[in-house]
Amino acid sequence: MNPVKQNCIFCKIINKEIPSEKIYEDDMVFSFMDIKPVSNGHILLIPKEHIPWMQDSSDEIIEYIFKKAKNLMQTLKKSLNCDFVQLSIVGEEVPHFHIHLIPRYFDDNLPRWVTKNYTEGEMKEYAEKIKTNI
Repeated sequence: MNPVKQNCIFCKIINKEIPSEKIYEDDMVFSFMDIKPVSNGHILLIPKEHIPWMQDSSDEIIEYIFKKAKNLMQTLKKSLNCDFVQLSIVGEEVPHFHIHLIPRYFDDNLPRWVTKNYTEGEMKEYAEKIKTNI
């Protein structure tokens, strides 16, 4: 077995080697409560296949997981009466593609995105770097 997969906490959760509060499971995905929530009801949605980064996923998995994310967002909104559900795909904390679904309220005072300003000409420089590889 791949040593990264063998040590992956999310793979261990899928295989029930580590307990979790499961929300949903089918043949392709697994969803469970985040143990360090941004807000109450914060869940994670992961593919069952060990895929370190979203960009390494097949189009089939991407399409499936985002359709399932939409269903779970609707469920969270209905169940928790939240104003909206924020999605976050960061990935640095656990190298297994995962989507955070975070119930949000307009008055929850949770931090928004941290932003910065480009220096003069920097935006154009980065845009050119990106566009040359499209």
